[in-house]
This record gives sequence, C-alpha cells and structure tokens, in this order.
Amino acid sequence: MKKEQVFSGNIADVMRREIYPGSVSIRDGKIHKIVRGKNTSGHYIVPGLIDAHIHIESSMLVPSEFARVAVTHGTVASVSDPHEIANVLGTEGIKYMIANGKKVPFKFYFGASSCVPATGFETSGARLGADAIEELLQQNDIKYLSEMMNYPGVLHKDPEVMTKLDMAKKYARPVDGHAPGLKGKEAKAYAEAGISTDHECYQLDEARDKIRYGMKILIREGSAAKNFDELIPLLAEYPAQVMFCSDDRHPDDLVRNHINDHIKRALAKGYDPMDVLRAATCNPVMHYGLDCGLLREGDPADFIIADNLEEFNMLETYINGEPVARNGKSLIPQQEVTAVNNFSATRLSPKDLIIPPESDTIRVIHALDGQLITQSFLAPATIQNHSVVSNPETDILKMVVLNRYTPSPPALAFVKGFGLKQGAIASTVAHDSHNIIAVGTTDGEIVSAINLLIENQGGIATVDRSSKTVLPLPVAGLMTTMDGWRTAEKYAQLDKQAKEMGSTLHAPFMTLSFMALLVIPRLKLSDKGLFDGKTFAFTDLFVI
Repeated sequence: MKKEQVFSGNIADVMRREIYPGSVSIRDGKIHKIVRGKNTSGHYIVPGLIDAHIHIESSMLVPSEFARVAVTHGTVASVSDPHEIANVLGTEGIKYMIANGKKVPFKFYFGASSCVPATGFETSGARLGADAIEELLQQNDIKYLSEMMNYPGVLHKDPEVMTKLDMAKKYARPVDGHAPGLKGKEAKAYAEAGISTDHECYQLDEARDKIRYGMKILIREGSAAKNFDELIPLLAEYPAQVMFCSDDRHPDDLVRNHINDHIKRALAKGYDPMDVLRAATCNPVMHYGLDCGLLREGDPADFIIADNLEEFNMLETYINGEPVARNGKSLIPQQEVTAVNNFSATRLSPKDLIIPPESDTIRVIHALDGQLITQSFLAPATIQNHSVVSNPETDILKMVVLNRYTPSPPALAFVKGFGLKQGAIASTVAHDSHNIIAVGTTDGEIVSAINLLIENQGGIATVDRSSKTVLPLPVAGLMTTMDGWRTAEKYAQLDKQAKEMGSTLHAPFMTLSFMALLVIPRLKLSDKGLFDGKTFAFTDLFVI
C-alpha cells in the first residue's frame, strides 16, 4: 500500500456547487477523505477536465502522445470518436487506438463509430455494418455509439441506421448526434430516435431547440469550427445540459491549450464558476457514465491544481492519484509507436487535372473561416489552353480529391476562401474518408503536393516555386510517430508557409480537411465528384 498523500487548498466541490478550504487525502489512487479546514488564500483543487467529444486523430498524434500534451492543460479524460481511423482501417483501427491509449495513465473513452463510411457517395478504406457495430458495443472499452452523422437516415428511418440505434439501446450506450442546422420538427424526431447530444450546432436558436427536445449540447471550440461565442449563453440558461468539447484540434493548438481555454474564456465573460466547471467535469461524467473522479470520497483521484479561478493556470495534474503534469511539463514518458496504414494511390501528372470547358459558368465551393459549413455560388470559368484553371486574382482555385485506397482518376472542382496567391497545399486528412485533398494556384504545383504525400504514404504538404515541405503521417495517413511538441513545430511551419503563400484562413489545413465532408452542407467534393449537401446528391461543375 502506498503512503497516503494529502493536498490542501480551496476545494472546488462542483457537485455541491461550493468552494471551501480543506484537505484531500489520497490512498491507493482514490480519494480517501475530504476534510474542511480554515480559511486559505492558496491554490484551487478542481476535478480533472474532460473533452466531451474529440477525434484524437485530428491532433495528428497517436493517443499516447496526445495524452502527454493534454495533461499539461489539466485534461484527464476524453470522450473520443475513432471515426477517422475507422474510415481507413475499420475495427482494426479502433482496436489500435484503444491499445495505444492503454499505454499511458490517461482516461480514453472510445465509441463505436456509427457512420463508416459517412455516406455512400465517397470511397473509404472500410465499412462498419450493423454486425461490426454490435461486436464493438459488446466490448467494455466501447462506451457509446459515436456521432450519428446520417441524420437523413434517422429522419427517414433507414433500416441499417435504426438497427444501429436499437443496438445502442440494447447495450445501454448513449448515442452522440451530428445534425448541423436541424431545428423544429426534424430536431424533435432526431432526438426522439435516441440521439442524446449534438456538437454541431452553430446557431443559438438551433441549440435551444435541441435542448428543449431532450438533447445535451456540446459547445465546440476547435481548430477550424469555433462555436464558443455563439453558444456560450446556453451555459447560464441550461447549465445541466451543456458540455465543452474541441472535436478537432490540430497539434499547434493542442500545445497551446485545450478545455482549459473554454474555462478561461467563460470565466472572463463572467459566467458562474460552478456552471463553467460543471460543463468540463460533472456533466460529461454523468452523461457518459465515466470512471472519472469528481472530488468525492471514494472517487478516483483525478484532479488538477490551479492557481485561481480567474486566470485558471494549471500547476499540477493528477490521474488516479499519480502526477502526470507539473508547471506545464508532462510527466508521462513517450511511448514507442508502430505504424499501420491503408494506402494504394498512384502518382498523378498535370494532364490528369485538365478540365475541358463545358460552359462559361462553374459552381464554386465557398469555404468559410471557422466553420465546417460552406456556401455555393456561380462564377465565370477561367479558361487557358482549353482547360479550366485556377484564378488566384479572384481566389477561385482548383481543388482535387484523389482516392487513396484504389488507383482512380481525381475528382476536380473549384473553391473560394483559401486565398493562395502561389503554390499548393495538400493533405491525407480529409474528413471523413481521408482520401487525398489538395488546393492550389497551378496544376503543376497541385500535382507536386499530391505526389509528395503519395511518396510518404500520407501527410500534409506545401509546395511553391522554391520549396516542398511535408509532415509525414505514417499511422493511417492521419497521425505521426513523432513527439507531440516536435509535431506542433512542424505543423506550425507548414501552417506559416500556407499563410505566406497567401491564405488568410486561421487554420488552412484544418479547413481543407473539411472540404470533402459531405454530411456538412452546402457544397463539397468527394473522390467521386461535386456533392450538394442540401439535396444530398451529386451536382455538375458546369452550369449549362
């Protein structure tokens, strides 16, 4: 038996909504006793923070490395949807994430990815049918049914979708939602099908609608999608129905902050500290039934020590009574990583990107900074040498999606919003099927960036007239084997290069990764063609 540890300070009892001076005794990884004490002006002892919805793969780090970085910000657990690697490697990918996460003292709660592939309008590396979902839900390591992205399938009672929802009920697992913009009767029907949360709300009235129908809302602030400012009023209105999440967080952002940033911003806006901490601790524990401590006697000793409840700077992080971070430094050792992948794309040449003009007018995707949704508009085609090409002056650039699982011709379209004046950027992180996606100012540079990723069997890359830079992602084309801080530096270098090439987006690579996400309206590009998310059907590039 280990020696009992005692921590003194201002105890934030979030469950009872009070803060009092006292001491916390830890024995064998659990909270043995909490004793009220005398007045103190010392630090604050707070339950460990939880990200209520994240795709670990978005950090470009394997789970064990993600944990090393996240604990420095007070995060002790995550509700993690392994949807990205599942699209590449199926159930084997999910098992990989679980096994790697178990190498470190961090609490990963993985879900069964409900929509692999997300639609039938794209090529993925795997398919998880109803039988595979049931097999996953039977495992103790799987805590919930991950985001039900096929909301049209829910509303129209698609047989396979309904079978998966029934299985979640059978095994008493909560079901996460994914239904951007859904309101009124449709939101009510979606909730009544058993969907318990949504992290895709981007309008306040939409979120209020879903709460009225029984859903809980996850306030998301990620690297690309930023809904905190719009949705934070919910915290005062419905404190029991709100959680905090990042959803997708690139490595440079993860090194800077995590859920602690939600807390700092909410405190700065004057929200009740107990409501703020509740959204980051108690609410996800109670909703998902997590084995995370909430500073109660008998609970796992998962807690953080912060300087105060104004700046909320992290001093120490503990999981099961063990120190995992101190003064911004991780105490978790780096783990050896084995790469797994699924990659069969073949090199392109510029002639593969030739688009013979069929009319003078094209449909254009309009990417919006900080949003997953896009807009659609018509524009004159720029034609050179009998091919439609990029026009950096109007910021209408050629975009390419290439099937990485089977050698195939590329799908081609045009997008506005990236702002590149020269060069190209490319990535094998392309939600949700993770084919190769690229955008650029010339066909030659786009092809060069794509081929660089093919050579490395996955990654993100920039190419311009004078340089080629790549961050290899050998683990499923989504994650690196490198140290988290080195990865953040390399990613920041690529991000800086994209911006030096003209991009005005906050996170160009993150925004690029969502340009193939068909379940988010309005206009997107899959490896099979241009897709209208409003009609949920393919559409033509040219307007005749």
